Amino acid sequence: MSGACHHVLAALDGGAAAPPRPRGEPGAARPYWEERQPSPGAQGPQVRGIRVAMHEVPFEEVTTSAARDAGGWLGALPVAVVATGADGAIVRWDHAAEDLLGYTPHEVLGRHIADLLHPGADRSLGRSLWEGAATGRGVMGVVTAWHKEGHPLDLEIWACPVPARHRGGTTVLVFAAEAEAARHIRGSSAVWDGLFSRSPVGIAVLDTQLRFLRVNPALEAMNGLSQAAHIGRRLVEILPDVNATDMERAMRRALDEGRPVLDSRRTGRTPADPDHDHVWSGSYVRLEDADGRPIGVAATLIDITAQQQAQLEADAGRRHLALVNEATLKIGTSLDLERTAQELADVAVPDLADAVTVDVLETVVNGGEVGAGLVGGATLRRLAKAPLAGSPVTDVLAPLGRTLTFPANAPYTRVLGARRPFVVPVFDDTAVAPAAGHSARPAELLRRGVHSFMMTPLLARGVVLGLATFYRTRPVGPFTEDEVDLAGELAARAAVCVDNARLYSREHDTAAVLQRSMLPQHITPPPGIEVAHRYLPASDVNEVGGDWYDVIALEGGRAALVIGDVMGHGTAAAAVMGRLAASVRALARLDLSPEELLYQLEAALHDLAEPMIATFLCLVVDPATGHCRITRAGHPPPATVSPDGAVRLLDVPPGLPLGVGGVPFTTTDVTLPPGSLLVLYTDGLVEARNSDIEARLGELTELLAEPVPSLTALCDRLLTHLVPASADDDIALLVARVGPPPTD
Repeated sequence: MSGACHHVLAALDGGAAAPPRPRGEPGAARPYWEERQPSPGAQGPQVRGIRVAMHEVPFEEVTTSAARDAGGWLGALPVAVVATGADGAIVRWDHAAEDLLGYTPHEVLGRHIADLLHPGADRSLGRSLWEGAATGRGVMGVVTAWHKEGHPLDLEIWACPVPARHRGGTTVLVFAAEAEAARHIRGSSAVWDGLFSRSPVGIAVLDTQLRFLRVNPALEAMNGLSQAAHIGRRLVEILPDVNATDMERAMRRALDEGRPVLDSRRTGRTPADPDHDHVWSGSYVRLEDADGRPIGVAATLIDITAQQQAQLEADAGRRHLALVNEATLKIGTSLDLERTAQELADVAVPDLADAVTVDVLETVVNGGEVGAGLVGGATLRRLAKAPLAGSPVTDVLAPLGRTLTFPANAPYTRVLGARRPFVVPVFDDTAVAPAAGHSARPAELLRRGVHSFMMTPLLARGVVLGLATFYRTRPVGPFTEDEVDLAGELAARAAVCVDNARLYSREHDTAAVLQRSMLPQHITPPPGIEVAHRYLPASDVNEVGGDWYDVIALEGGRAALVIGDVMGHGTAAAAVMGRLAASVRALARLDLSPEELLYQLEAALHDLAEPMIATFLCLVVDPATGHCRITRAGHPPPATVSPDGAVRLLDVPPGLPLGVGGVPFTTTDVTLPPGSLLVLYTDGLVEARNSDIEARLGELTELLAEPVPSLTALCDRLLTHLVPASADDDIALLVARVGPPPTD
């Protein structure tokens, strides 16, 4: 809104306009008038007790195009601008005057302005108003004019003299508006002015060039600048320490598109609080005149710094909780030290840090005792880092698998000894100076952008196992206290998993040693029987089971081929397997029938403190006749390969595993041709995840049908084709040829 129209409305409202910018300031506008109370004895017409005295301002300067385009209080009130000569003859008649009274300029120019009054009205009032204005005393009043269409129209007028620069003498400038509309504007303007002056929300009105026209006291307080410092200037000029360009872009969008822009954030510092960052929520609405043309922008701002901080803290809390939940799912998916350490590093990047390394004490990696003192320093093995490649930070750090030795006074050693985090919130030249004489790496990390750094010990069950180191390079500030606590939670989760892996590795090794020691070291079958055997323990990520096999020579040249699998894993399963294997060897020499042998083994299982179950197969074969007696206790069926290459799974009742009890065992008699092969195996050979057991048994028979040069080669073929690289279970395999091999 132009200054002229604003002050006209102030006069029409009978109230004071916003004070103009003092002379001499940038963008200052010369005041057109100032309201005065009538002095005692003042002469001239007075309307409603108000007289307006005028400064002498050039006519052209008052009737600017901006004043005519604005057309009233932000376009709400059409204001006609008329000018007369010193004799009262109309010399200017604008479009608003034509719209207001219906006369064209051709119809009124040269006529006395009093001729436009209502024919029945008291024309002396009109003439006295004009004469008072012509003599230098601006006046305001209500008159009844006559519309061209032949009806009366009440007008509020404001008139004042201005010098005629080019013609000499005096020109009277008359502003006129419909009285009813003016009264309506007075009411709404009072509401607006009350809101504008008393609202705690910052409010501003800007022109189409985004220059301030008016600001309320709340915005003055927010910006720390007076209204005079705002008027005529753009935001980028008065507040360089906020994102003014972004705000002006949002205001320009509201001005160009006509749609309000809501919750556009202003951030930064103002003279009101130059030492702290603030956040404001701004909304912008286009202002239009009566014809819908844009004439400016109304802006409102609310300081939401406190709410934003609370929101940031809440968001950080949610992110931290999400990261802890993610760590619960992703750390400790296996009982492998290296994998667990890498899972910790991967989870922390990039949500917590930009680079992470995980180092574990050498004694933990080697399976030694933990809890040793750190007086002489610390020796660590680097087990993980993230990102593994492409990071300027991790590229200069020690590679995976490297053994790192630190003296007693090094930060790494102090963290392990104190069992507390070590944080360098600001990693700068001062922070790295103490290490300059020992290592160039801290200075190199500083050059590569590291600005915050922390180390957190890996603690589990009261024992320190190693530490994790977190590096930050992005411009998001140093590690906070909450982030240090979060790093501690992640490290604690990983430490428990590392300790579980350590304990499991020890038990796994113990079980493997125990199981191998109980398997037959040297098998000596009786004449007429050739054997080959294999034992394949589960992979390192799976526990050792209780599989075993044996070949026991019996009287009369016979042999007992036995194979079993104690259900369960670990040391307990291996120990029970050892007891059953010893019992089988002793009982078989008593020449018991196969079913009686199984009953005795079941009794041995019932004697255990903890119930155990085992599958078992016993096959007593006479190589001279090929006669076999076979008994199964829940074990996979044996396979045979005849000399002509025919393969079949022997149809032997499966029975129930040892330890179930209450079910009799059945013995089946089978006679094999000389040179036949017997293949005994545990379920680890034919069972696999997501595979049907019948299909796997079909694969076994297909492999057995292919000729091989030796029994050893047959064992290798079966393991190579049926067992994946990482076996889920132990595998025991026993192959025997009964009678002499076939000759060509």
